[in-house]
Amino acid sequence: MDKKRQIAIFTTASLPWMTGTAVNPLFRAAYLAKDGERIVTLVIPWLSLKDQKLVYPNNITFSSPAEQETYVRHWVDERTGFKSDFGILFYPGKFSLDKRSILAVGDISERIPDEKADIAILEEPEHLTWYHHGKRWKIKFRLVVGIVHTNYLEYVRREKNGRMQAFLLKYINNWVVSIYCHKVIRLSAATQDYPKSIICNVHGVNPKFLEIGKKKLEQQQNGIQAFTKGAYYIGKMVWSKGYKELLELLRDNQKELTGLEVDLYGTGEDSDQVQETAKRLELAVRVHPGRDHADLLFHDYKVFLNPSTTDVVCTTTAEALAMGKIVVCANHPSNEFFKQFPNCRTYDNDDGFVKLTRHALAEEPAQLTDAQRHELSWEAATERFLRVTELDQEFTRKLSKSPTKNFMSTSLGLSSSMEGASAYVHHVASGFEATRKIFGAIPKSLQPDEEQCKELGLPIPAGKRAWGR
Repeated sequence: MDKKRQIAIFTTASLPWMTGTAVNPLFRAAYLAKDGERIVTLVIPWLSLKDQKLVYPNNITFSSPAEQETYVRHWVDERTGFKSDFGILFYPGKFSLDKRSILAVGDISERIPDEKADIAILEEPEHLTWYHHGKRWKIKFRLVVGIVHTNYLEYVRREKNGRMQAFLLKYINNWVVSIYCHKVIRLSAATQDYPKSIICNVHGVNPKFLEIGKKKLEQQQNGIQAFTKGAYYIGKMVWSKGYKELLELLRDNQKELTGLEVDLYGTGEDSDQVQETAKRLELAVRVHPGRDHADLLFHDYKVFLNPSTTDVVCTTTAEALAMGKIVVCANHPSNEFFKQFPNCRTYDNDDGFVKLTRHALAEEPAQLTDAQRHELSWEAATERFLRVTELDQEFTRKLSKSPTKNFMSTSLGLSSSMEGASAYVHHVASGFEATRKIFGAIPKSLQPDEEQCKELGLPIPAGKRAWGR
């Protein structure tokens, strides 16, 4: 009756990797737990030292999960301004060099004991379930909510044989997400469409950026020039993150944009090529290493140029708006949420980009209202999440839940349904090393290795687990 809901948030990355699936689920955990009305656990990947060196920046590594947990908690508490009250668990992961992402090893649903398995949030549900081999998420948990972060199809289309790969990936994603999730939230219409999914931006802005925006608002209200610099862009320096589109827009409209100066900030695989391309322009385009967007260096820029169309909801756009800047971005589904803010200007073509950029540099940003600032916050994002998942209402979902039974017995019980049969096929296919390899799984990732088991305090598996156990 008064029993608190238990929410487990599974995600595909962790700090200090400053990627969206590390940062946003961390904030979600902090704000869902803030009012004390629910028990929240964040479940994040643990990497071996070899993989940590490949993934984490500035030579940061951890000798134990406890050491990384301390780092994560300090980071989020420093930014939210309150002591977070959620649990952290680690699951074994391995870094895939070709996918540039972390993949789960073994059945990560086991990190939550059956008696505490109530609600699961899968951040990037397709990513977490492509190679899942274990208990069926929908059976173990009463409610499974998938939050789609990434436009995988757009990235794949840019690769060799991209159209065929995207065609296959679309159906694989639909398959695993329908098998394993009761509800699916798409952050914007820029993601792959999923049956019965809901479009809602359930992400907020790091509170630091709202604080910067408040200081800029005070300067504006006191008649002080708040923004003394011109235009900039910040993002991981790879062509697919908007650099290709931005440099093409600048190249094709150099005469119309005479006198424009743009600073680009980022670090990535394509840094050298971006720098070479920028040098060939007549405009003053300066390329700098990546920095934290909250750095004092960025506070005085007035205009954020972001032509990227591969994002689902661009974090840096939200941060720029929170700081009170004008944002010039493409008229694209990924930017739909931002259109409600007066400082968001969207263009459809080159002429629109030129016109909006010139106007933005010539005028002062509109002053955000309290309501507009709230809409960008994690408090508002949490309210939206609870509303669309209906977790703000009396929890009445009645799903069969058999915590002690294994996948085999559950699947047989559901064999009459198409979904049960489909889940059974995925379970069987994902249990063979040869099949997993064909579809891109990391070799020998069915179970964690001895080193990871020791580091995480997990029992060391004696070969493949028998189905009957």
